Amino acid sequence: MKETILMDKYPVSELEVTKEKSKYSSVNEILEYLKEQIERHPVATYIATFDHYTHTKSLGKNGEIDSDILDAKNIIFCFGKQLPKPQLLAIRPRSIGVVEMKDKFLINFMDAPNPQAQEAMISWIKSI
Repeated sequence: MKETILMDKYPVSELEVTKEKSKYSSVNEILEYLKEQIERHPVATYIATFDHYTHTKSLGKNGEIDSDILDAKNIIFCFGKQLPKPQLLAIRPRSIGVVEMKDKFLINFMDAPNPQAQEAMISWIKSI
């Protein structure tokens, strides 16, 4: 698991998995696994899957995709079990991105302020 600060302000955790070491062969298979983990979690709620690759490609000249990216989707969900202040909506829901490249998958997410949510996402990703 690699931790970085993206664009000097976003804490991001990312795991790189080579296709030869992965038990999954596509972004959709990984997303299905993650959806199962979300649905099994006592608090998390699945919201949607967003096909970022198709969306960006549909923008024509206005969209740009790195030529190494073969597929890219986000699974969107929420761990929110409390809403003590309105500003929390700014950091919810959570999203895990899954990117397919020629020989590997990159799975990443912006770090959660809630330690239990962070640990759950790390464990899900490490098991891929």
